[in-house]
Amino acid sequence: MPIIEANHLTKEYRLGALHGLKQTLLNTAARLTGKKVEERPLFKALDDVSFSIEPGEVVGIIGHNGAGKSTLLKMLSRISTPTNGTVKVNGRIAPLIEVGAGFVPDLTGRENVYLNGAILGMSRGEIDRKFDEIVDFAEMAEFIDTPVKRYSSGMQVKLAFSVATSVDAEILIVDEVLAVGDIAFQRKCIGRMEKMINEQGRTVLIVGHNIRQLERICSRMILLRRGQVELDGSPGEVSKLFLDETTLAQTGDVLQIGEGIKPSVDTKDIEVLGIEVISDKRSDGTPVCPLFSDLHLKISLNVLHPMKNTEINIGLHNPEMVFMTKSSNLLTGQTVDLAAGIHTLDITIDNLSLCPGIYGIGLGIYDWMRRPLWSGNRLGWIVVEAPAKIAPQLPQSTLTYLPTRWDITSGQANVAITATRPNAA
Repeated sequence: MPIIEANHLTKEYRLGALHGLKQTLLNTAARLTGKKVEERPLFKALDDVSFSIEPGEVVGIIGHNGAGKSTLLKMLSRISTPTNGTVKVNGRIAPLIEVGAGFVPDLTGRENVYLNGAILGMSRGEIDRKFDEIVDFAEMAEFIDTPVKRYSSGMQVKLAFSVATSVDAEILIVDEVLAVGDIAFQRKCIGRMEKMINEQGRTVLIVGHNIRQLERICSRMILLRRGQVELDGSPGEVSKLFLDETTLAQTGDVLQIGEGIKPSVDTKDIEVLGIEVISDKRSDGTPVCPLFSDLHLKISLNVLHPMKNTEINIGLHNPEMVFMTKSSNLLTGQTVDLAAGIHTLDITIDNLSLCPGIYGIGLGIYDWMRRPLWSGNRLGWIVVEAPAKIAPQLPQSTLTYLPTRWDITSGQANVAITATRPNAA
């Protein structure tokens, strides 16, 4: 039986400022006398959302700002009621919806632990038993008797997260909390959540914008768009759709290589005239490279004065501006001397093994002392696509694929299996 079930969930808000008491009374009187009252338009934060979650599932909810993520969590946490539809929750919920929500600034950390614990349904005896564990996890022993108004936002979220995850609840609902605090604490939070998931079988719903982080800890993801469920499926499938759509929105419908090149570093020693991807094109003009095929790039340069021992770097980055791969002529032992004039660089990336998706092109050119002369990112976009016959075999939740050799020993027989480059045709 599902632990959470949402059926045709809809939440509407009326746009505009709230009316004062006087205006509300006047509007009510006007309606009673049959007069027409101008109503502000309605906004659907959620629009006919339906899904179910089984016990032990870890579900990430993603989408752009205003997609309805936080509204959905508030419905599930019973903080807000739906306009239409129903929510059924079969278990105790520990919500962590907002950083420091429920904290009273003038009370100390100790007093707020007891207050928040009580709000979440913990008895005083239960809080007494878990108090030291809560404080130790939050690393707040030194400040626990200090008023919360003197805490930083990071200190507040540490304490709030520690209290919420100490509740013996079947369901933990988390909204953007892991985006606050330092890296060490974020890792600590993820470690605790993984322990709750793997050892205690908790059901977790988590909203966040760190897509790769959610991919790691979630068994399923839901993508919301304008209050509706656009896709409900595996983390890899959902995150790929979201990131691809985000990139398309940022770059336009047609991703043309070599148009509008804007470097981040330009000493005026070299001009990059164009970057071309030698490949097939989608209907919108986007260059496409099949997974495990060779990627061919052609770069045109105008060198304004002679240069010796030039270093040229080429790389591919994801929509989040994380470079997935880079190469340099120095790695191949090639010396590049550029005379003044026009030059064309033909570059081949063998056996491209990046996870299917959209990637940007980055280029850097350096002098013999490795000082940057010209560099830029987002110089163009390519799409890596998996051929239909190998797509089902691809490992999920990864960024790239490794060429490997497998040696499997069974009894006295030694069987060697070599992972060769698949035929992408």
